[in-house]
Amino acid sequence: MDEPLLFPELAGPAEDTTTQETPQRAAPRLRLPQRDQAEMFFESLDQRIDADHTVRTVWSFVQNLDLSAWLGRIKAVEGHRGRDANDPRMLLTLWLYASIEGVGNARELDRLCTNHRVYQWICGGVSVNYHTLADFRSQHTEFLDDLFAKSIANLSHQGFIDLNLVTQDGMRVRASAGSDSFRREATLQEHLQRAQDHLQKLNAELEINPNQLDARRKAAQLRAAREKKERLEQAVANVRDIAESREQRKKGDGVKARASSTDPDARRTQMPDGGTRPAYNAQFATDAKNKFIVGVQASNAVNDANELEPMLDNLQETFAKSPDQMLVDGGYSTKDNIDLAAERGTTLYAPLKEERKQLEAGKDPYAPKKGDSDAMKAFRARMGLPESKTLYKLRGQNAEWVNAQARSHDLYQVRVRGKAKVLAVLTLFALAHNLLRAARLRAAQQAER
Repeated sequence: MDEPLLFPELAGPAEDTTTQETPQRAAPRLRLPQRDQAEMFFESLDQRIDADHTVRTVWSFVQNLDLSAWLGRIKAVEGHRGRDANDPRMLLTLWLYASIEGVGNARELDRLCTNHRVYQWICGGVSVNYHTLADFRSQHTEFLDDLFAKSIANLSHQGFIDLNLVTQDGMRVRASAGSDSFRREATLQEHLQRAQDHLQKLNAELEINPNQLDARRKAAQLRAAREKKERLEQAVANVRDIAESREQRKKGDGVKARASSTDPDARRTQMPDGGTRPAYNAQFATDAKNKFIVGVQASNAVNDANELEPMLDNLQETFAKSPDQMLVDGGYSTKDNIDLAAERGTTLYAPLKEERKQLEAGKDPYAPKKGDSDAMKAFRARMGLPESKTLYKLRGQNAEWVNAQARSHDLYQVRVRGKAKVLAVLTLFALAHNLLRAARLRAAQQAER
């Protein structure tokens, strides 16, 4: 029995079962793809990248930066012995482009520098390893912060930023620590003692037999042991601070305090999905004029109540002025923050606490309450105006949009440990975001001319 055809409509005419002979048709001549044939191509690294590729925009941006502070710290100079240093412009470009592509791991970036043509183009034949990449990002946080401030000032000078209306929001970013790394003080003390004993033993063994290991392995082992000891010392100090803070809120609650042995700065925080995991609180301030990030903070606070003042300080330092108006969500709208914003000359817009509940109960949430300061009275009256509610709608279009951009660049988890290193990751993202935003705006301006 003949099997049914899978696609009968594609079948050819039925076979002629008669004995009449038909002429044989020659086989068709086809151009078949050949993928196993070795060929040789001659092209430069520059020819591998399109003329309008994003990486060229990043490189052009870095080329125009004043990196004299970085260059001034390089010990390898003309006329003296020593290995040549890696160009900081190359390393900065690598991390900026990696931030755009959502690459936050130094080992992954190291692999890309070997296998990916765009990263090969950035390196230009210079070899790098993950240690060099990780150290560059983590050891130059102050330079990155200064670079970000200068780039913001330049954008402001060009008229892209006016600080008339600024939004601020926090975003939870998963920390590079496991939930099971959180320990109470007694356990952390035990781990610290073992780490100290291991470091002493390692030093003693190397003194007895200094040629037991080669220099690089010796340095790596000592560095790892020393860093582990320092993390545990910080964890012990942090768990005491946490215990004191919990004790102030509720007597007897301090015994529940825990800190991570792998990332002491991380805190267990409720995440957007409702779960509780080790995380950091990434704070971004966005200028509503063109959606540029104008302020970056890394915090381990579990809520946003105390995050307004550091951001206002940051903006004051960068612009020598406070924003005229700020849009924030309800987590920032404490009495202290409202008074602080008024003192700084900033008009704050945020939802009133229990506004809907008071309206449903027939109460006026916009009327002054007993004990309200003048700033709080003005805040209540202001948030009752229709124009204020209309203005507040811009918060989502700016703050939430920037958070969405961060997520689209895979900023769900940081692969570094400690607030200082997390701040470096966030600053690199902000620099990359502003770089691309400025390029698009300039292209739009040229197209209109």
